[in-house]
Amino acid sequence: MSGTSSPPTASTAALDLASQFIDRRTPLSRVRGVLHRFPAISPGIVLLVAVVVFGILNPRFLAPANLSLITQQVAVIGILGVAETLIILTAGIDLSVGAAMVLSSIVIGNAVAGLHAPSVVGLIAGLATGLAAGALNGILVTRLKLPPFIVTLGTLSIFTALLLLVSSGATVQGTSLPDLVTWTGGTFRVIGVDISYGVVLMVALYLLIAYMLGRTAWGRHVYAVGDDREAARLTGIRVDRVLLSVYVLAGAIVAFAAWTQIGRDFGSSPNAATDANLNAITAVVIGGTSLFGGRGTIWGTLLGALIVGVFRNGLALVGLDVLYQTLAVGILVIAAVAIDQWIRKSKS
Repeated sequence: MSGTSSPPTASTAALDLASQFIDRRTPLSRVRGVLHRFPAISPGIVLLVAVVVFGILNPRFLAPANLSLITQQVAVIGILGVAETLIILTAGIDLSVGAAMVLSSIVIGNAVAGLHAPSVVGLIAGLATGLAAGALNGILVTRLKLPPFIVTLGTLSIFTALLLLVSSGATVQGTSLPDLVTWTGGTFRVIGVDISYGVVLMVALYLLIAYMLGRTAWGRHVYAVGDDREAARLTGIRVDRVLLSVYVLAGAIVAFAAWTQIGRDFGSSPNAATDANLNAITAVVIGGTSLFGGRGTIWGTLLGALIVGVFRNGLALVGLDVLYQTLAVGILVIAAVAIDQWIRKSKS
């Protein structure tokens, strides 16, 4: 009978089923998906472009002496970035890492120069200070259920007051410190570039934390807690224990940053690294770690720290004022967060 449709055959039914699985994504959405799976790609491209552009604008940028300066400047922020990455991966944030680092460096300097303690004892005292700072933040977040932003904003003030109290506002000069305490400031030459031992320490920490995040159950739990805390709890992950371990480990890493800072400045000063908090968070965000947690890589943070160092150094070489260097870093942060928001849509 005309006007009636014939029943679907097996072939047409198979075509209808197959059409549901046809990839209708646009090239742009495919790019977004790739960036979501590999968050270090975008900062890697930015770093490569920045190096090429600054190298063209000023040939001195690629000189071995300048590359040495950049790597040494990046060491402290790179190490702090490791600590900040761990916390941001859990959807938290730590505004106190810079103050905790300076406090640890003051404790080391005063223990060795003021109390005449052996170098190892001074370094252990600095490590204990970093661990205590991280444990305090972790306990307040996990036991009292306070937001990490508020907790670390409060401990920022506490650690700042403590470092001023311990140091009495005085700087301990490197000449008063033994060689082991200032060891991180020493350098060795590789293909004409002077690499500090602080940079070596930074790379070692990146290798260690990269292994822990990528090859251990603890690392998988960190990502799971940051991605969906309630889902992680329902799967049997002890969320509070994971969070506390992250903050304590971050505190230990901050102490290594303090040791590196002492070597870089050849002394411990209460006025050191005043913008360390901002630079560490900037490195993490530019490096592709999501502020919403659960996505990012430690190597992206290293790229982010290098980007900050390259931009500040390159803009200085082309004659721009420090004001414009800070402006450029601020623009990078906003752009990185905007890109992160766009990339996150690939999950939906």
